[in-house]
Amino acid sequence: MFLTISTTGSPERPATDLGYLLHKHPGKTQAFSTSYGTAHVFYPEATAQRCTAALMLEVDPVALVRRGQGKGRGGAPDAALAQYVNDRPYAASSLLAVALSGVFRSALKGQCTARPELPDQERPLRVEIPALPARGGAELVHRLFDPLGWDLVRAEPVPLDERFPEWGDSRYVRLVLEGGLRLADALRQLYVLLPVLDDAKHYWVAPDEVDKLLRAGDGWLAAHPENGLISSRYLARHKRLTQDALERLELVRLAEADGSEVEELDNAVDASRDTEERPVPLAVQRRDAILAALRGAGAQRVLDLGCGQGQLVQALLRDPAYTEVVGMDVSVRALNLAAKRLRLDRMGERQSTRVRLLQGSLAYTDKRLAGYDAGVLSEVIEHLDPERLPALEYAVFGSARPRTVLVTTPNVEYNVRWESLPAGQVRHGDHRFEWTREEFRAWAGSVAERYGYGVEFVPVGDDDPEVGPPTQMAVFTQTDTGTGTAGTAATTDTPKEGEAA
Repeated sequence: MFLTISTTGSPERPATDLGYLLHKHPGKTQAFSTSYGTAHVFYPEATAQRCTAALMLEVDPVALVRRGQGKGRGGAPDAALAQYVNDRPYAASSLLAVALSGVFRSALKGQCTARPELPDQERPLRVEIPALPARGGAELVHRLFDPLGWDLVRAEPVPLDERFPEWGDSRYVRLVLEGGLRLADALRQLYVLLPVLDDAKHYWVAPDEVDKLLRAGDGWLAAHPENGLISSRYLARHKRLTQDALERLELVRLAEADGSEVEELDNAVDASRDTEERPVPLAVQRRDAILAALRGAGAQRVLDLGCGQGQLVQALLRDPAYTEVVGMDVSVRALNLAAKRLRLDRMGERQSTRVRLLQGSLAYTDKRLAGYDAGVLSEVIEHLDPERLPALEYAVFGSARPRTVLVTTPNVEYNVRWESLPAGQVRHGDHRFEWTREEFRAWAGSVAERYGYGVEFVPVGDDDPEVGPPTQMAVFTQTDTGTGTAGTAATTDTPKEGEAA
């Protein structure tokens, strides 16, 4: 994918001011990691008379398939070859729009710390995109860009094959825009209209996309004659989101016509009250799911294995139904932070008898962990190397054997929904692996069978119909009250006891 932005200038107003506006030095070549590849910024020419900045996006097609899970153009589950042979690495699309917003973030906002007077200046701009998918052809390109103040809008159809002109044109155009605009306005228009012309997005469209659309469309979208089409395509044709966007755009248009502020017209909501429903953080949803499962199991004595800084331990102590709560972690520093969070040094005697913090490793059996109602491993297993999992399995399921064991771990299939997560990367730098739903179910089923447990699976967070929930939880319930089957990988380990923190 390739895009160039050019401008001309004079000795008094040099074209190289473009470098200040983009926050990218004309004398350097820079690379930036994006969700699906690497974006490169360089300047083919940089003089006082003419300056051109180029943005080239190298897409990793394998990562695109792995994270896309069959979603999007050419990615249907029954078209395996089309997942790898498609236009995504070459044609400008929402992939390039996301790279544009990440690499030129300050420029889109109209910010320039070094030269604050520059963003408000209109300058002669020329934008070129060699391959732009246009579902609607050149005619739609003109309908979208002509009302935006460009002096020249040229959309040259790209033939399917120059050797066979009778085949006609492809749905791609070579786009050239010329005119005197503020750079921020030009970038915002591209950010919105690239995926609109492509009529596809590579990531999940959530309600916050309406806010992104309105921010990028500030100053031009409300009055655009095609704002209905733009909103619908940008929001992946979600009717509810599109309606919300159009209603808010109408308020903007009325406010501009009336010379007033949007807040003055939209006075149906009491500004002194925050009535907007805010999304619940995933960590809170995960903790709530664990607490619900523990209540359902009737647990009173609970182990938090890999307790970290003690957030779950703190939540458990708030409920008097839990008579004993033990937090264990291999990190002494984490335990010290947990002690501060719980204020152990100032805790009353009755409360302090309900809680213990232990230092220890789940790679070894530990007699102190035996006999509890429930054990929780929340976001723990993915921090272990896979070859060390059998030792953990035996230490928890074979030796400690709580009646109920809860295990949560990320669902790697959901990673595609996070636009900001670079391609091929896991959610946390210390994760040794992240499993698909199928992989997690296979592992949990095997553990349950070996150690005498039944297992059920509970989604945590929004259960996406295509990629599942962001977090997956297994609820193990003991069915065999014996000692279980000892895993051979862990039977030679000598039990080691940690010290109380």
